[in-house]
Amino acid sequence: MFVATSGLRGDSRVLLLHGGGVAGWMWQPLRTRLEARHTVIVPDLPGHGRSAADPYVSHDQTVTSLVGVLESDTSGRPAAVVGFSLGAQLAIELAAKHPELVDRTVVVSAQAKAIPFTGPTLQLLGATASLAKKRWFAELQARELFVPPQLMDDYVSTSSAITKQTLLAAVGANLRFEIPAPWSDFPGRALVMAGQRERLVMRQSAVAIHDALPSSELEIIEGCGHGIPLQRTDWFNDRVDAWITRRLW
Repeated sequence: MFVATSGLRGDSRVLLLHGGGVAGWMWQPLRTRLEARHTVIVPDLPGHGRSAADPYVSHDQTVTSLVGVLESDTSGRPAAVVGFSLGAQLAIELAAKHPELVDRTVVVSAQAKAIPFTGPTLQLLGATASLAKKRWFAELQARELFVPPQLMDDYVSTSSAITKQTLLAAVGANLRFEIPAPWSDFPGRALVMAGQRERLVMRQSAVAIHDALPSSELEIIEGCGHGIPLQRTDWFNDRVDAWITRRLW
C-alpha cells in the first residue's frame, strides 16, 4: 500500500483516509494545512491510486495494513484519524479495535446501516464496471462527489485504474458495514459529520454512530451532499484543523 508522509516530524500524527473511487489526492488542501504542525500520513488505499495494483480485499485486511503503518512510526503517540465515506468506515474500525493507536477521529459520511440482499446490487455493479474507464461516465460520478475541475484528471485516472475485483470488494464491504461493538468503548474524541442533503441512510447512519458513542460530537452540515471535504473545502479544512488542534493542545 502506497503511503505518503509529510509535514512536521514530531509526535503529533494525522492519518487521512480517502473514500472509495478516489485516492489520497483528495486530501491535498487539508494536508497542506495540517503539515505545518503535524506529521500527515496519507495512504492510497488498496486498489486505488498508486495502490491500484494491490486489490482491495476487505476492511479487516485494510485495517491490518493501516495498523502496520501507524506502528511503524517510532514516536509512539496515538494518531488523529480523518476518514471520508469508505475511509470513514475504516476510521471507525481502526479507532474501535485499536484505541491504543487512535486518540481522535473525524468520521465523515460513513454508511453504518448494513444493506440487505446486496447480491443483485453487486451483480449490476459488476456488469457495468467497464463504464468507470470511460471519461464521460467518470465525470458524471465525479459530480456526485463534488470533485473540482482542477482534480478532475486525478479522479478520471484513479477511476479508470480501479479493477472490477477492487470495485466489488470495496463496495460490498461498504454496503455490509455495521458499527463494531467496541466503538461504544472508544475512549478518545470523535466528531461525526454528514451532509444535510445526503441520502437518508447516510444521515441515519451518522446519528447511529453518534448514539453508539454518546461522547462524540454530531454535525449535520446544512446544504451539503456526499462530498463535504470537496464541496466545502475551506470550511471543512478550517473545522478539522481547529478540532484536531484543540484536542491536541
